[in-house]
Amino acid sequence: MGAIRAVGAGVSAGLAVTAGLHVVWAVTPWPLRTPEEFAETVVGAGEGVPPARACLTVAGLLGTASYLVAAEAGVLPRVGPRGLRRAGVRAVAGVLLARGLAGPVVFGRLSERSERFRRLNVRYYSPLCVALGAGAAAVGWRGPSATDC
Repeated sequence: MGAIRAVGAGVSAGLAVTAGLHVVWAVTPWPLRTPEEFAETVVGAGEGVPPARACLTVAGLLGTASYLVAAEAGVLPRVGPRGLRRAGVRAVAGVLLARGLAGPVVFGRLSERSERFRRLNVRYYSPLCVALGAGAAAVGWRGPSATDC
């Protein structure tokens, strides 16, 4: 398996798992015990799990991002024009990198997010976004290959 294909598979898997978590969160705060604990840990504010519609919308966007990265990396069959697919992957990379790099600032000490969320954001959430974004960027900005369609 080529490097871009392996990176694309990893990024796609990470996005797919995250999409799956958002589907679960549409009906339960799992793996946390209560909606209040979920709000403090995952959202950093509020009193519970976001509305199911919001969770499912994010899940759909993450699922689409997962497919785009996998298809552009040659892991899944490619559908649609190459330019549109590549633009989608580049948008995914941009959003993830922006979230990851800006996260510690936006959700930092001056924000009204919970201390638990801020700590988890710096340790896990933002670095994960940077890693996934960098991988998506590698897939989206690689040079054209002989197998591009």
